[in-house]
Amino acid sequence: QVQLVESGGGLVQAGGSLRLSCAASGRFLSTYVIGWFRQAPGQEREFVAAFRWSSGASWYGDPAKGRFTIPGDNAPNTVNLQMSSLKPEDTALYYCAASRQGTPTYSGTYEYWGQGTQVTVSS
Repeated sequence: QVQLVESGGGLVQAGGSLRLSCAASGRFLSTYVIGWFRQAPGQEREFVAAFRWSSGASWYGDPAKGRFTIPGDNAPNTVNLQMSSLKPEDTALYYCAASRQGTPTYSGTYEYWGQGTQVTVSS
């Protein structure tokens, strides 16, 4: 069993930055991939980024490229998402998730999900 808690969301003006955190608890966390997804009202869940603990590999979705990164200086059992140059269209509920197998960019891969943290970008 894995438990995930997101934090760091809030209200920010366009062009600003936010740093989201996903804190994980459970056993054998080093075998998991941690993914970030977002979902805006009326929209499908969208892949943002993912990180594999064992290899340090990362993946980024189209919205993240050039603006969002998963820093390498994470606290133990934590995966951060550094977001910059935020736009109103980034407004969504951001989730982290954990998976042991499958494609990191596919939401169906993930076994465990957090409750989400709201990001709102004003114009």
